[in-house]
Amino acid sequence: MLLIGNGNVITRQPENGFIKNGCVVIDGQTIKEVGTTTALKAKYPEEEFIDAKGGMIMPGFVNMHNHIYSTFARGLSINGYHPKDFLDILKGQWFRLDSELNNKTTYASGKVAYLDSIKNGVTTMFDHHASYGQTRGSLGELSKAADELGVRTCLCYEVSDRHGEGAMKEAVAENLEFIEAAKQRHDDMQHAMMGLHAAFTLSDPTLEYVREQTPEDVGFHIHVAEGMADVYDSLAKYNKPIVNRLFDWGILGKQTMAGHCIHIGPHEMALLRDTDTMVVTNPESNMGNAVGCPSVLRMLNDYHLLVGLGTDGFTNDMMESFKFANLIHKHQLADPNAGAAEVPEMIFANNPQMANRLFNTKLGVLEPGAAADVIVVDYQSPTPVTADNYNGHILFGVNGRMVNDTIINGQVRMRNREVVGVDEAKIWADAHEQSQLLWQRING
Repeated sequence: MLLIGNGNVITRQPENGFIKNGCVVIDGQTIKEVGTTTALKAKYPEEEFIDAKGGMIMPGFVNMHNHIYSTFARGLSINGYHPKDFLDILKGQWFRLDSELNNKTTYASGKVAYLDSIKNGVTTMFDHHASYGQTRGSLGELSKAADELGVRTCLCYEVSDRHGEGAMKEAVAENLEFIEAAKQRHDDMQHAMMGLHAAFTLSDPTLEYVREQTPEDVGFHIHVAEGMADVYDSLAKYNKPIVNRLFDWGILGKQTMAGHCIHIGPHEMALLRDTDTMVVTNPESNMGNAVGCPSVLRMLNDYHLLVGLGTDGFTNDMMESFKFANLIHKHQLADPNAGAAEVPEMIFANNPQMANRLFNTKLGVLEPGAAADVIVVDYQSPTPVTADNYNGHILFGVNGRMVNDTIINGQVRMRNREVVGVDEAKIWADAHEQSQLLWQRING
């Protein structure tokens, strides 16, 4: 067993959500007990003890939407790239980048992204992958990287028509192969969805083909109305809004996640609600791409949608998304109170609830039987941390790099900021080598 104590335990339980000088007991892959440090150290005096030194002990973070393939875009300069709108960003950077990715690049970027997730306290990551330079086997490379770093992950490949029918069908086949591989694992560390890019790169014949090929118990991970070009395309070509079109092709549902949903109307929100479709927003990325701010508070309060937070490849630090989500809705609505309750709900309650539509072990809470995904944050506060204000302390005082220890599935993956059993120097060296080769291919 392993004890983590001498800190402020934020359990995320509806009752007993905060324990001063608390302790968490891990037995195998799940949590055995939660209580005070004094009581649990006395009960288990011989067990290994991680001292939080007065910091915060919390459930690991869940990232509901990421793009590992964007890892090597950091510092990239593309010849002639001067985007004027979101379509320019997609065509000029991301489509060019993913067209040059091969499996070596994918694996190296996966190692970096999962390593960085551990260092930022992210214990579960949902990724949306594209590597049209080499599609087949790419999800297997990400799966291998996740296994080697020990991070929970849900993977899919971005199906699109932008490279023709053959490439589209190859992308569907890659999804189906990993869906089957994930089903064979039985360890609840990796799951799969059917990835779709966005409606404006998916024809009706493609949606029909994808729906026919996808098992009924598998959901879809798709970008929805991230930019206005997506909206205009659906109205011009199909005479219907995006969400209606996806509904008509059987894409929506409890296992499906719609990313962004910036430019959707009330009837589309109602349709997402009626189909119990999940929504994930990515405030930092949306601001960077200048695509707008979704009506998240309306989705949550008026339509009771299950809405969570992701990073969209912008970062692996969920605390950044938390802070940006807190700001963007206040700024957009000119209301200093906007999102005060909803934003913490999205990241701390909804993200785990969404993830548990695929993962079986209870995530995002410290209680007996829940996943032993626990982080320790080195946080010393100038003011008291209490049961009433700990979310405020996290919002204004915590970032991912303050995570000191990360335990995933009962395994200590980072101790005192040192990732356990991993040759970090090799990961970074391989990343530098592969990124340089990628940049040469892009600008060659």
